[in-house]
Amino acid sequence: MTYEQVSHFAQTWGLVFLVIAFVLVVAYALWPGNRKKFDRAARRPLDEEPPQEPPQKPQNKSESS
Repeated sequence: MTYEQVSHFAQTWGLVFLVIAFVLVVAYALWPGNRKKFDRAARRPLDEEPPQEPPQKPQNKSESS
């Protein structure tokens, strides 16, 4: 096989593969059975408390000079 043949095959069948993969991902995301899972995932950042940051220790004045 030459480079042109491989390139043509990848461009045509690669496009077909990516279109099919896109359709499958969209179908999975919009499938009615997955609605609860995605609703929980969408609310998760709002339901949990933000992580507490550790207190910062004061810097010594001798280190900053």
